[in-house]
Amino acid sequence: MAGIQERLLPERLRRLLPSARRAADPSRPAPAPRARQGHNLFEAAAEYVAACAEDDQARAEEAAGRVSPGALSFGVNELACRAVIALARERNESPGTVARSLLGLREG
Repeated sequence: MAGIQERLLPERLRRLLPSARRAADPSRPAPAPRARQGHNLFEAAAEYVAACAEDDQARAEEAAGRVSPGALSFGVNELACRAVIALARERNESPGTVARSLLGLREG
């Protein structure tokens, strides 16, 4: 009985798994890699922040429309972190001090 089950198991797997049902056809070309879609989230974030800094609402909205809100948020956060680090190095201060200073907050 166990011998029959052992022989049937590979057949059952072939029926269940789509990749095992059909052998690869060497005459068929492999699917082309998918083209990169959308816009670079960091480019969109940089454009969005620059537009906001220059009070250009139309440009900010256009940049925001290039990527999802979550991606834009991630890009803006990354830009903010890098900017604070760069300013902190330039000023020879801690990133926390610089961030609070930029927002007009007192030392905590």
